[in-house]
Amino acid sequence: MYYPEPISKLIDSFTKLPGIGPKTAVRLAFFVLNMQDDDVLGFANALVNAKRELTHCTTCGHITDQDPCSICQDESRDQSIICVVQDPKDVIAMEKMKEYHGKYHVLHGAISPMDGIGPEDINVPDLINRLKDEDVNELILATNPNIEGEATAMYISRLVKPSGIKTTRIAHGLPVGGDLEYADEVTLSKALEGRRDL
Repeated sequence: MYYPEPISKLIDSFTKLPGIGPKTAVRLAFFVLNMQDDDVLGFANALVNAKRELTHCTTCGHITDQDPCSICQDESRDQSIICVVQDPKDVIAMEKMKEYHGKYHVLHGAISPMDGIGPEDINVPDLINRLKDEDVNELILATNPNIEGEATAMYISRLVKPSGIKTTRIAHGLPVGGDLEYADEVTLSKALEGRRDL
């Protein structure tokens, strides 16, 4: 179907977003056309400002509008624990929980030899430098429970073990409220592995 060039470009822009297919992109484009001019300008400014004003914390790698980020600046947090995550979204998920009070280190990816991504392509060298400079007692590896996340956790664990820093991995298994009958074998296996005393 033919669309005038401006709307065609808008549709193309929306299809570049994750989870947005052609039909959804068309719906979004036409929705934007029906928005008030002030709302469209506000939306456009929010996109531009987020891109221009956000950066990565030079200490932990989290997204921030100040450097170092508010988490790294917070003196009340436990300085002796660093939780290693793959993405800034993971930091936000951990913070929503309100139970972790240590620091973070964001890798911005995971080791994936199939995709040509090695330890030097993610934020591993900066983590090792942090461990030399900071007084850290425990490193919590909270990478995703998939092949790449597991490989990344194992690599970091082997790299850090000689330093004597306690290295732990977040538990994996059944979600709260989940049913055994619907869990796959890997999830059940991880749940069994991570069992604890009551």
